[in-house]
Amino acid sequence: MREQESQQFERGTDGPKVIVVGVDGSDSSMRAAAYASGLARRQGALLALVYVQPVLAAGAALGAPVAAVTDEIAEDLMAQIREASERVRGIFDVRWEFHTFRGDPYNGLVRAADDLKADAVVVGASEQAGHRFVGSVAVRLVKAGRWPVTVVP
Repeated sequence: MREQESQQFERGTDGPKVIVVGVDGSDSSMRAAAYASGLARRQGALLALVYVQPVLAAGAALGAPVAAVTDEIAEDLMAQIREASERVRGIFDVRWEFHTFRGDPYNGLVRAADDLKADAVVVGASEQAGHRFVGSVAVRLVKAGRWPVTVVP
């Protein structure tokens, strides 16, 4: 038998301990967050909610306050998550963290998953028609093949 080259280190657990979910405020990302929350609760895993703030060079060049707008979106998402967490307090307890990264969604989620040593990644299905031709974030994450990826419709 031939030894496998470049084996991944097995963390020695029976289930995921860190689940990363991408959120951007879209309906599909919020469904993904709800699904990932259920997974995290059942597995006793940490739920890492990740918002990737887009860097729009063209908008910044024209003087648009891009950073301020994306910061507002991040704050709004955090408020929504806290509110949802409070509604189920005492019924369902989930350990969660909220993280923001700057960049494009794919690279931001890859960085988050690597930095947080994610065991699984959950994303919502793309709601943009053009992704059928170019490739969605979900498809790119699956092709990367570094974590189990669940795509929530």
